[in-house]
Amino acid sequence: MAGRIEDYALIGDMQTAALVCRDGTVDWLCLPRFDSHAIFAGLLGTEEHGFWRLGPAHAADAEPPTAARRTYRGDSLILESEWDTPRGTVRVTDFMPPRDGAPQLIRIVEGVSGRVPMRSALRMRFSYGRVVPWVHKHEGRTVAVAGPDSVWFDTDCETYGKSLTTYSDFTVAPGDRIAFTISWEPSHKQPPPLPEPEQSLEATEDFWREWVEHCTYHGPYREAVIRSLITLKALTYAPTGGIVAAPTTSLPEDIGGVRNWDYRYTWLRDAAITLSSLLRTGYREEARAWREWLLRAVAGDPENLQIMYGIAGERELGEAELDWLPGYENSAPVRVGNGAAHQLQLDVYGEVTEALHLGHMTGLARNDYASLLQLKLIRYLEQHWDEPDEGIWEVRGPRRHFVHSKVMAWVAVDRTIKLIESGDADGPLEKWRDLRDDIHRDVCEKGYDKERNTFTQSYGSKELDASLLLIPQMGFLPPDDKRVIGTIEAIQRELSTEDGFILRYPTTSGDDENLDGLPGDEGAFLACSFWMADDLAMIGRVDEARKLFEKLLALRNDLGLLAEEWDPRLKRQVGNFPQAFSHVPLIDTALRLTASGAYGG
Repeated sequence: MAGRIEDYALIGDMQTAALVCRDGTVDWLCLPRFDSHAIFAGLLGTEEHGFWRLGPAHAADAEPPTAARRTYRGDSLILESEWDTPRGTVRVTDFMPPRDGAPQLIRIVEGVSGRVPMRSALRMRFSYGRVVPWVHKHEGRTVAVAGPDSVWFDTDCETYGKSLTTYSDFTVAPGDRIAFTISWEPSHKQPPPLPEPEQSLEATEDFWREWVEHCTYHGPYREAVIRSLITLKALTYAPTGGIVAAPTTSLPEDIGGVRNWDYRYTWLRDAAITLSSLLRTGYREEARAWREWLLRAVAGDPENLQIMYGIAGERELGEAELDWLPGYENSAPVRVGNGAAHQLQLDVYGEVTEALHLGHMTGLARNDYASLLQLKLIRYLEQHWDEPDEGIWEVRGPRRHFVHSKVMAWVAVDRTIKLIESGDADGPLEKWRDLRDDIHRDVCEKGYDKERNTFTQSYGSKELDASLLLIPQMGFLPPDDKRVIGTIEAIQRELSTEDGFILRYPTTSGDDENLDGLPGDEGAFLACSFWMADDLAMIGRVDEARKLFEKLLALRNDLGLLAEEWDPRLKRQVGNFPQAFSHVPLIDTALRLTASGAYGG
């Protein structure tokens, strides 16, 4: 059985990522890319669907022992796990070196004290656990082959096969270091080079140390900010600059339910807000690479802007269900692809424009095509801003006039007006100023409930929506506007859990109708809770903001990682993991609280 979501650690090479459980099991790894088929899919099924366990030997009928301690080595993505056993202490170092060639997952076992019996159990299953590969020896190396894929397993230990699994049994003493490596290569090509684990470890540590040195944030929340930045970097697909929302699919928002989605794609919204956090902390190169990715992905067809693309800009992300996988804790179906790719979500135009605007304001080198794209997006919005859409939360129900979507359409027009006013683009300035005023007036008249003094989820509705917390952050209204304060307080009353965290929206109305077109419920959305902390700071309730922020920091796992949501009933992280949309607002709120001096100690 897979571990709790928060029991996992992330390692990766900026092209794909693996999740390593506390007991030393790799339960999730897609090769060679984030969105490739998994060779270890035990996370969404059972051990029959692929895993790699490396840890102290244990009885066949006993649970694998969990590490007594684990940490990342300094400010890196190198995981170190230690087990204390009756026979001694052992350390396993797991990492994936940033690569130019074959992707590798390297695991180094080190004896710390005593003599500890160890076991490696490697069960590769291709195509999300469906295909058993042909495992054989080739010039002294173990290779697993199925169709287009081959995975090469290298170690100096003796190996043997049993029950379609490759085992290594060995003992480590102080000073012993034994390495295990898997490398992927297309099956029709020559074998990948023999790995060099120690040199790769040194190079990986150097890479992360040098990258972190560029961070410009040195405030009181630096540890949390740095870990979140490293996580966002790990979710960046280095060859193209695309940024995945998470490295997993179908980790449930409602354990045992159907709210299971594939997040291994580049949402324009998620990537744009990730970009803004990177820019605010000194990372311009990632911003430049993402802007280039955006221009390629949208090239020639901005009128049909998709809300998400593949990590290389692919447009077709057809959704399918993998019925041979039972799902994480029986949360089915397991989905790959995402049918929301072709939804209409008008807020995306605002997020993309805001990201381009921020890049421009922070000195990112001018790109004429980026300015041209921005103008084309506004020309599209001129004709379509007043249409209903599926909104930021990708509801599977009917389209509505979501207030957040209209606000972000206003943001898109506002930032483009600023671009023209700066002299870096030409456009119908007065016409678009009028358009900006029209959108603003429309939202304030149709999206605001005067009796309750709050904006609502959509025109004519009574429901609230946590995305309304972005109204002051986007500059649509000032923080001291009574309508903003009323909205913040209404969301606190109606969308807050007992712990004080914030739900996205009520999933059911008074007559139990599912507002988002899906059965079941969901947890508190962590991004929304960070937005609440931001808003509280903006309206002067800084102590309350800091307390909420620090409660949110306490939800991180022992390695500083966050999933998408927090289940207040089960007291567990839920949703895909780790989630960019949780780590980005963590950074933003830390920056805001630091600027206001609202931190303890």
